[in-house]
Amino acid sequence: MRPKAPTIDSVTTINKDGSRYFVQAADVRGRFTMLRRVSAVLLIAVYVLLPFIQINGEPAVFLDVMHQKLHLFGITLMFQDLWVLFFLITGVGFSLFLVTAILGRIWCGWACPETVFLDHVFKRVERLIDGDAMERRSLQSAPLSPGKLFRRALKHGIYILLSALIAHIFVSYFVSLPVLYSMTHRSPLENWGVFLFVTALTGILYFNFAWFREQFCIVLCPYGRLQSALIDDNSIVIGYDERRGEPRGKAGTTTGDCVDCRRCVQVCPTGIDIRQGLQLECISCAACVDACDEVMVRMGRKPGLVRHDSMNALAGKATRFLRPRLFLYLFLMVVGAGVFAISTRQIKPVIFSALRMQGAPYFRDETTVRNNFLLRIANKRSIPYTYTVNVESAMKGLEVAGGNNKAIHLEGGEEIQEPLILSLPDADFKGQFEVQVLVKGEDGTVEASRTIPFLGPFRE
Repeated sequence: MRPKAPTIDSVTTINKDGSRYFVQAADVRGRFTMLRRVSAVLLIAVYVLLPFIQINGEPAVFLDVMHQKLHLFGITLMFQDLWVLFFLITGVGFSLFLVTAILGRIWCGWACPETVFLDHVFKRVERLIDGDAMERRSLQSAPLSPGKLFRRALKHGIYILLSALIAHIFVSYFVSLPVLYSMTHRSPLENWGVFLFVTALTGILYFNFAWFREQFCIVLCPYGRLQSALIDDNSIVIGYDERRGEPRGKAGTTTGDCVDCRRCVQVCPTGIDIRQGLQLECISCAACVDACDEVMVRMGRKPGLVRHDSMNALAGKATRFLRPRLFLYLFLMVVGAGVFAISTRQIKPVIFSALRMQGAPYFRDETTVRNNFLLRIANKRSIPYTYTVNVESAMKGLEVAGGNNKAIHLEGGEEIQEPLILSLPDADFKGQFEVQVLVKGEDGTVEASRTIPFLGPFRE
């Protein structure tokens, strides 16, 4: 049974007996609602199109598990280079902290995938099939009938299809589109790992968008709890102007502008009453702002009774926009992004190693001392490339099996292992010395190098 009114002391979607109360938010129109829908369409388009957009011959964002590479807007990183993502994630994290400190939970209401897909996809399907909030409540409490059963089957069937579509698009960030397309035309048993993953993800998405919904934001998402540490009384949040609205009551019976129509409660996706103050469940979607403005305009009163403003401004105090925490978040954001940018430039486009072959450290016959090495060269570029291997040493008479200046052609992402045999006349060996192995690019620049010791018998 629904509580009489939302209270700030308890979670609105939980009844007094502990049962779940399903919020049936009413439709609302207004500038913020329209802007949210436009931004949601753009964000969904970005999510769908990123695997199709090609930059330097690869998808814009693609974690290529098969070839152990990450393509990120033209930057290609091998898995061993993914440590640089720590700095990128740090920069993005502090940018979210900065935005939250300035604009509150604007991410939750406008850009979070949970909100974008729930409010602008799944709830739109629900409204189309089950009707507005009043019709949905009536249908929910109505006994099971053929009409109700048909609506439920149609709605949840579409939910499952949408969940499967979102899951397949998500997988396309890890499996190339041609490979994924071919998988869909084969038996699931041929790619059972991917099939199980997509099936499990589809089930999770369906459960979340069909039933769990706003409980994810309230129960599972830690960001809602972090906001209390990230915002202060100068952050721009959604609030109720109590000085202007109180005392509330029906039109003509009070001096306050709030007529207690509860329209702000009816349109809230989490069912809270914004007039009770900033709450954990508020996601800054601005539905209550549009709803209240609509009522104020109808009554010939000034909009903005519920609006975006700081808690200080709503209390009649001055808002302090420049605060120490903003500069701290900005500094840490720039540091993270800057270190990421510098680190990616330092990463070489080739992987090169020179290891001594197993067995004796050196081989010696009557005339020669020989050292055997194994070179590993991997082309991290996404295009074919030709490398040149050079061996340099101050020791005269050093010979390289196969000759020096050897050209090696590698396809994009290809890796090879090449033996390197170094020989020196026994009479010329006076003791251990160093040999430098260089890998040069097509333009002659040194892209990687290793210094290896040439070993031989002990000489007094």
